[in-house]
Amino acid sequence: MTISASSTDELLVDQDGFVVTMTLNRPERLNAISREMLQELSAKMVEADKDPDVRCIILTGAGRGFCSGLDLIDTSDRMNDSEKKGTTKGSNRPRQLFDLRDAPINVMWHTDTPIICAINGAAAGYGMDLTLLCDMRIMADNAKLAAVTAKRNVVPESGGTWLLPRLIGWAKAAELYYRGRTIGAQESLEIGIVNEVVAKEDLMSTAMQWAQEVAENAPMAVQTTKRMMRMGLEESYDTAVDHLMVHLGALFKSEDFDEGLKAFMEKRKPNFTGR
Repeated sequence: MTISASSTDELLVDQDGFVVTMTLNRPERLNAISREMLQELSAKMVEADKDPDVRCIILTGAGRGFCSGLDLIDTSDRMNDSEKKGTTKGSNRPRQLFDLRDAPINVMWHTDTPIICAINGAAAGYGMDLTLLCDMRIMADNAKLAAVTAKRNVVPESGGTWLLPRLIGWAKAAELYYRGRTIGAQESLEIGIVNEVVAKEDLMSTAMQWAQEVAENAPMAVQTTKRMMRMGLEESYDTAVDHLMVHLGALFKSEDFDEGLKAFMEKRKPNFTGR
């Protein structure tokens, strides 16, 4: 299978072998997230995760920024339009529960296919949360992470308050959020938010190298490992081990397990098929 083309120019999708690169593409707005971009990013993440020929996803931004967050101008305009139409004020306003099941923040969290974030520039607000939702982060040496929600009287609503303390600890996460700090690449590396910092011109080649290394491994094993790591965050040790043994039994019966053993015995590189 091959992932289909994007339905909007605001998200570019490119497939190279088993690797799909998704590029936020509103460079004139530092890739501020619009409604169209949100919808398409979710749709393409779901499509890629279901495609057996996609073994790793790279997420990056076009131009000099990764993502400046939600497009507040776009959001404000939509709210004003709704108010003019009488759909957001008054006693007749419908009561409705939040439904974020199809939002990128939930879709990415439940995606079993590994996601590498290539942080090419500033990531703020929603954009910073998107980086945290990726499995690995490679950062250009001129990029920045902006934990500045408190300066806008908003909160890291897209998973940041759950993810960041787990990545770097409560105290450091509190420092970034409460003080509204913006940090550079080297500090991001030192405190453990990113895996590696590289020169800007080497960012995408490094991300692709990592993605191809991921894609060379048995996809069922990689995706099961990711799922077990995710679920293990809220499981007891005993439950996690028992859960892993169930998956292990299925992996032992796969063609890829036989291929891995044969490749090891024959001292060659395995050719995994995902079966």
